[in-house]
Amino acid sequence: MKMKVYLTYNVENIRLPIIWQLGQSFAIITNIRTADVKENMGLVALELDGAVDVVEEAIRWLESQQVHVEPIEQNMVEG
Repeated sequence: MKMKVYLTYNVENIRLPIIWQLGQSFAIITNIRTADVKENMGLVALELDGAVDVVEEAIRWLESQQVHVEPIEQNMVEG
């Protein structure tokens, strides 16, 4: 399953290697599509690729790290 999501970081977790931890902890492939990181917040468009249950568990883990996760609507042209 491939899923694209926006991750929103806050000032408490902006400097933590959360995407690295995600790739180390779960059998998924992460692909950063875009990122905008400021001093007090960050927004990352991330593609997650893996088994459905693993991707869902990874998203729950992100949320437990106080990262807001929002699915990106898939563009019909993009597929």
